[in-house]
Amino acid sequence: MADTLAMLLPFVDRSDSRGGLSIIEEGAGLPFPVRRAYWVYATAPAISRGFHAHRQLRQICFCVAGSVRMQLFDGRKEESVQLKPGMGGLMLPPMLWHEMHDFSPDCVLTVLADAEYDESDYIRDRDQFIRYVHSS
Repeated sequence: MADTLAMLLPFVDRSDSRGGLSIIEEGAGLPFPVRRAYWVYATAPAISRGFHAHRQLRQICFCVAGSVRMQLFDGRKEESVQLKPGMGGLMLPPMLWHEMHDFSPDCVLTVLADAEYDESDYIRDRDQFIRYVHSS
């Protein structure tokens, strides 16, 4: 993903004939200390989520089951990434608008964040986000 908006972080893969095993550890592939973890699940395929950017928060998103399409926008360029188990984590830097679409019925999307929840870090209006990006 050379010229992409978000970096795909490979996880250590210890899969064998018994099944899959992926590992992520602080200091070994994890680019920041985790201050918060959460997961999104039981989302109907017709429901979309996200629709925001963060001023400072960094996140890593990965599927532990099912799949989801991440729609990313930096204010100039837009791209879509399909997340599935075993493909690693999608690192979302600050100031990246993100939306989640096309959840499979069994999707479990896990997110690791470098800070606790802070509503003031969110930009929830896409037009406001675009104006903010273009004024910087």
